[in-house]
Amino acid sequence: MNSEFLAALDQVEKDKGISKEILIEAIENALLFAYKKEHDQRDWERREAEAAPVEYRGFVNRETGDMGVYATKTVVEEVADPVSEISIDDARRLSKSLSVGDTCEVNVMPRSFGRIAAQTAKQVVVQRIREAEREIICNEYTEKKGDIIQGLIQRVEKGTKNNVMMEIGRVEAMLIPSEQVPTEKYVPGEKMYLYVVDVKDDQKGTQIVISRTHPGLVKRLFEMEVPEIADGTVEIKAISREAGSRSKIAVFSNNKDVDAIGACVGAKGMRVANVLKELRGEKVDIINYSENPVEYITAALAPSKVLRVEVFEEEKSCMVEVPEEQLSLAIGKEGQNARLAAKLTGWKIDIKSV
Repeated sequence: MNSEFLAALDQVEKDKGISKEILIEAIENALLFAYKKEHDQRDWERREAEAAPVEYRGFVNRETGDMGVYATKTVVEEVADPVSEISIDDARRLSKSLSVGDTCEVNVMPRSFGRIAAQTAKQVVVQRIREAEREIICNEYTEKKGDIIQGLIQRVEKGTKNNVMMEIGRVEAMLIPSEQVPTEKYVPGEKMYLYVVDVKDDQKGTQIVISRTHPGLVKRLFEMEVPEIADGTVEIKAISREAGSRSKIAVFSNNKDVDAIGACVGAKGMRVANVLKELRGEKVDIINYSENPVEYITAALAPSKVLRVEVFEEEKSCMVEVPEEQLSLAIGKEGQNARLAAKLTGWKIDIKSV
């Protein structure tokens, strides 16, 4: 049985990723807790108050699987208090080197616990396994905060909430409506990339906040598709996004021989096409970043043609002139192009036609 017990611990460690030592420590605590329960907590406390204090500990042998509850007792000639003392004759059966006045540990665990004690031990172990699982999940996904992970759509809750339940690795996470793209349809069984916004750990458990609308999703998708971004040759300086409709990203090359926009687009547009496929058709404008505000604002208002940009440094605002026939293009549908350009550059932009 002991070899089967150790094998079972090895299997739990393999399946759940919980350290075998954590499991053994949980069992040791459970043995001690159950022993106290078996002997009634009130009698235990009264006994501790009236007589010499006795140290108890649960123990599991890591090699053999043997276990017990050990009490520290004092070796005496004649036993007056059997709870805290052991006779020299009995002590010598444990170890011939013991003498009167020494202390030794004695296994006091009954051969079979009572039903209540066994249930108590089981509850303690199960609770510790749950805590360990939660710690592992929390640590794993805390490391992924600010990154993307692939999720599998499990189900879509119908009704007032319309939450989408996603399977991400070994756990399930909820994609709430505010983090969903309005134009996307979520079909059970489909896979998609998700941005890990935050990881919260409280009494209710570990909650992983995921998003399809976060600008970081666009950034991470380009990092995944474009090696020059991953290795730092090309930098994404800024992103503005209206999820499901349009995004603008400003890129900069740290190598004069590398075209930042060309690297993002890729041969025959394959790199940007892969990103757009994951974004389900959302349009992406890629522009060159510049420290010069006139150049940067001009590029940000693409695809419209800009005639002149007058900047006001103190207010961090600017006046942009465009050809009359380009005014609607510069502003965009419902002001989207101008709004995204302002968000991308950080400048307040007023547009007028000439």
